[in-house]
Amino acid sequence: MRVKVLMVCLGNICRSPLAEGILKAKVDPNKVFVDSAGTSNYHIGSSPDPRSIQIAAKYNIDITNQRGRQFTQKDFEDFDLIFAMDTSNYKNIVQQAKNETDKEKVHLILNKLTPEEDLDVPDPYYGGVMGFENVYKMLDEATDVIVKEISIL
Repeated sequence: MRVKVLMVCLGNICRSPLAEGILKAKVDPNKVFVDSAGTSNYHIGSSPDPRSIQIAAKYNIDITNQRGRQFTQKDFEDFDLIFAMDTSNYKNIVQQAKNETDKEKVHLILNKLTPEEDLDVPDPYYGGVMGFENVYKMLDEATDVIVKEISIL
């Protein structure tokens, strides 16, 4: 069985492309499919933010071929796990759920590190390069936990 994981932020150009790239680098693509999306339609078809590309490249991860897309209701059918980068996006995703099964697929990614604390991955868009570095580190740690959980499925 191939596990399908979706990473979601607002615009799909900063946090979720990083999360997608980091997780992809840690898993066997034959066993785990990883994608990302945004809850908004601001950046459909756009490349990730150059700062996300730069921080990923610093850690030998290439996200240059990713393109922004908007989260849709069909994603509930297509994915087993959906990770929201923050509570606002979590709420936007859950509002589109058709049933409890859909809702159970959605998780705040940092709850993998600090369960039930509902912490947000800060949006680094308006910050400097250090904001992207900090986001990378958070997502790197969270995806380590996700990899362990997926491996026992």
